[in-house]
Amino acid sequence: MMNQKKTVLVTGASGFIGSRLIASLAKSGFNVVALSRKDVDFSDGKVVFGDFASLEDLRQLDGLGIDVVIHLAGVTGDANEEDCMNVNVAGTSRFMRYMIDLGVKKYVIASSIAVVGCLTADFMPDSLPIADNHRCNSSNVYGLSKYFVEETGKYFQKLEPSIDVTLFRIGVVLAEQAIPADREKIESMWRPFCTLGCISIHDVLQAFTLAAGLEVKPSLEIMNLVSDTVYSTIPTKDALSLALGDRAEALDLSYYEIPGNEYAGIYQTAKVERTLDFKAQIDLRTMKPVSGDVK
Repeated sequence: MMNQKKTVLVTGASGFIGSRLIASLAKSGFNVVALSRKDVDFSDGKVVFGDFASLEDLRQLDGLGIDVVIHLAGVTGDANEEDCMNVNVAGTSRFMRYMIDLGVKKYVIASSIAVVGCLTADFMPDSLPIADNHRCNSSNVYGLSKYFVEETGKYFQKLEPSIDVTLFRIGVVLAEQAIPADREKIESMWRPFCTLGCISIHDVLQAFTLAAGLEVKPSLEIMNLVSDTVYSTIPTKDALSLALGDRAEALDLSYYEIPGNEYAGIYQTAKVERTLDFKAQIDLRTMKPVSGDVK
């Protein structure tokens, strides 16, 4: 069970995920510290204005008794090479070092399915569903930078074996009002291993909240945070065939022919489900709850 007295620091607190996550964490009983360079509308916790990569700004966190770090901040997929490396990689390294020196033991860090290489049109996975530990095969600098973030986490966990690091390879995060992808939309997908590998914002918040509540277990885990259903109104095999055309013939799609797997996701999800006792509640085929009301 989660210790609801924990103090959780969230970087990137003004972003699409962060702004919703700080509210979710506060509602779940955590003490929340929101770190952002932009204004944050948040009255249920403490707001610290600053850059996660600035040592001067990070000094504002001294003495706050932070138990858990959720690191969301960084540049996104359209950023240039210099910013990806300076902000995502060097900035995360500087930030983790500061927090480790403060004594924080638990880290939940946003990586991305972009690590595998899915942001480029020619990407083909080693196997399907795509494994949590699929190699970095990215020719996109954002994906490469997220891989280096993972390697930075590994470095610090080896250096400081008492810390607990979880790295979520997050899929495309769908807003509350997202519309299911129909045949016409899928046919125009030029990066299907990215755009079919989605998860609802509701389920992202659920997973991060669960991860923050787990007790410290010195280790490092990398896991896909993607829905177990494909973002498609047609079966997964048909969706991949439609989006890839002739290239689909090079893939082993037999997994999706097994009864019950017809609409299964294109990323493995067993690890996150097992580790967090987590199950995606939003069915991406309909963008509605799997069953009952979602709180």
